[in-house]
Amino acid sequence: MRSWLTNIQWCPGCGDFLIIMAIKNAFKELGIPPHKRVVVSWVGCSGKASQYIDGYAAETLHGRAVPFATGVKLADPDLTVVIVGGDGDGYGIGMGHFIHACRRDLNMTYIVFNNENYALTTGQASATTPIGAVTKTTPDGNITAPINPVALATEAGCKFSKRAHSKKFAELKEIIKEAIQHQGFSHIDVEQDCPSFRRWAE
Repeated sequence: MRSWLTNIQWCPGCGDFLIIMAIKNAFKELGIPPHKRVVVSWVGCSGKASQYIDGYAAETLHGRAVPFATGVKLADPDLTVVIVGGDGDGYGIGMGHFIHACRRDLNMTYIVFNNENYALTTGQASATTPIGAVTKTTPDGNITAPINPVALATEAGCKFSKRAHSKKFAELKEIIKEAIQHQGFSHIDVEQDCPSFRRWAE
């Protein structure tokens, strides 16, 4: 059997590797078998994540994983539904779906791989790019204030919204476990390294 690492499509050093392992370990420790879980992803670097986790999966349209996952959960409420996506699609084109998912409070977990840029399309500024960051679309430095995803989710009605970092693996795994066990919509904003394009991070 070939390892899931064989066909990996991420850059060396990408935080996605750690986030995926944290999700896989959380599923294992919670005893959720593959046939009882669905991982829904969108387009972007994190879009491939659903392919690297055993179980049901769907790689959907850009910005549309939340409504797709909502349909999955409504069709079979017994399934554990985890949505994965990046800051570009989740807090950009998919922002409306994210906010209304917080309001509806359906029992799903949304994990955002936040590298503060559109890495798949070679490093344009996103909704979380910090002030002053030089990107492909902000060559003189970003002048638009970044959003605070956790504050935004909380204000929209999300009762479980936390920040994590891909490098703090044990903590990230535990937060994911808490989020999955939470009864209602849960959101985790995971700060991650992007060695190819996030050059402003310490």
